[in-house]
Amino acid sequence: MQYRTLRNVRGPPAPTGSQGQPPPKNAACLAKTQAIQFAVVKKTIVESFPTSAVPQDTVRVNRRVDSQAGRVATKGFNAVQMAIAESYISGLEVPDAVLRGMFDLVMPILFKHFPRLLAPYDWVLKETDTLAEGARELMKIQYDLPQGLLNLMLGDGKVIYPKYSMGFWENGATTLEESQMHMIDGVIEKLGIQDGDNILDFGCGWGCVPNYILSKFPNVRFTGINLSREQCDYMRRKMQDPESYLSSGRFTLHEGDLNEARPVREFDKILSIGVFCHVGNMTKAFQKLAAFLKPQGKVFIHIITVRTPNNISSPFTHKYIFPHGRYWNYDAVPNCNQDLRTVQRWYLNGMNYSRTLTAWLDNFDRNQDVIKGLNYGMDYARFRRIWRFYLIWFIRNFASCDGEYNGNGQYLLVHA
Repeated sequence: MQYRTLRNVRGPPAPTGSQGQPPPKNAACLAKTQAIQFAVVKKTIVESFPTSAVPQDTVRVNRRVDSQAGRVATKGFNAVQMAIAESYISGLEVPDAVLRGMFDLVMPILFKHFPRLLAPYDWVLKETDTLAEGARELMKIQYDLPQGLLNLMLGDGKVIYPKYSMGFWENGATTLEESQMHMIDGVIEKLGIQDGDNILDFGCGWGCVPNYILSKFPNVRFTGINLSREQCDYMRRKMQDPESYLSSGRFTLHEGDLNEARPVREFDKILSIGVFCHVGNMTKAFQKLAAFLKPQGKVFIHIITVRTPNNISSPFTHKYIFPHGRYWNYDAVPNCNQDLRTVQRWYLNGMNYSRTLTAWLDNFDRNQDVIKGLNYGMDYARFRRIWRFYLIWFIRNFASCDGEYNGNGQYLLVHA
């Protein structure tokens, strides 16, 4: 199987929204709106620095942003970002086309010239003292949402269960389910999974990856570690379903976090899909994973990553989507080599995730009749706006700069 980087590829078709919001018909109005957006970006970012000292490259920009003026610019930019998000969430009518235009305008400037503005908190830039902060809060806000919503948005097939991570579209996938199969096929190949392996899945979601791999290998055994109550309940039901490979007797579920699991060096392979965006201390996490791994074993990590000098986050995602989440710099995993060391890595172009998110938004919008009747612990109109702002933003984020700055990183590691 060939893995390549998508370059110079047009973004996926833009969704119109559940209310069928079309692009503004008045082109002059749209142009005026985009001009206003540009003025806000310029004032917030560029004019925060003396004209004579505008940086010419990313390194010089980061040096400047580390100054007092830079910290003020970071605070100001993220205050504007949050004000826009809160206004939209509270009911401000903004057509999808205007939102997309705003993100398409701003994100290339930030990725290429002002990446430090994308780190609104000091903890984003470095490891924290604890392995994971706000884990219970994350479960409540994100992973313990009504299962009916997640089944409809992410997909819930016979073999491919809900999977909240990138699908791989570069090998000709035409559906979301196919893209997720192709993504897991890539994991199998890169990790070198063989029949008879004993595998640990750290943060196993709804059991999609174990279920698919168990369907391919009749003698593989899996242990899943998961902190989400809703996801564990889903897997327990599948473990009683004779049509599920999770009921084969070859899958063991541990509900809890990595710290609560008893380290026994018994696993041939360890994989973790998407979890390390929520891990605050990579060094401690690698130390724990190494304690589960056989001497000749291998670890595979898949994360959202950025090819900027620093890790990034946002006040919007911190408050509403992924509390304490950060997107690690592409070099962060290889630079952490105390207990595990990276022997190979891959950057998967962001267009893959952009297209996956587009499919999720389409599913979300298409199934409003069912989704709006579920309990989200808040007014549904507000929840819907939070969710659509997040999905539209991320679709454009990953497509920005042809997907070359914000994508997915995959890493193969062994004992150091």
